[in-house]
Amino acid sequence: MTSDAAPVRVGVTGHINLTHDTELLVADALRAELRRISDRPVHGVTCLAAGTDQVFARTVLELGGTYDVVLPARDYRAAVIGPEHWATFDELLARAGAVIHTGYDLSGTPAFVAANQELVRRVDRLLAVWDGAPGCHEASTDRTIDSARGRGIPTTVLWPAGARRAPSGD
Repeated sequence: MTSDAAPVRVGVTGHINLTHDTELLVADALRAELRRISDRPVHGVTCLAAGTDQVFARTVLELGGTYDVVLPARDYRAAVIGPEHWATFDELLARAGAVIHTGYDLSGTPAFVAANQELVRRVDRLLAVWDGAPGCHEASTDRTIDSARGRGIPTTVLWPAGARRAPSGD
């Protein structure tokens, strides 16, 4: 690879409610996978949800990469991101190279599906932090994985040994 080659565009999908210890395990797994797939910083694409997406954004930055954010809806921060995650969300959103809006005003499954489709459309690879359990709606992690694979996008599922989800969420 040459240094002037375009960065690999890597998207992320995954569970929102991860335990604190799992977030640390996921960061390690993402770090290792990002280094494996590219010998230079990547350009990430994320919806910046709590859990996987925010861990991914921090890891991409740590490795010298950049990222874009796909916001599912105009009310996303207020309606979906818990107040305990607002500061991190705001900081990471401010560091995004670009913010893409789906055009939806209200958060919900249609907006999340649109955001996932836009994310998949923009990437060369997808990393999925997924425990293998089927999701409960059309915007679930497994549906995004299926969408990427259906488009021929190489997809790597990461679920480190000892990882756990917190009691609720996808």
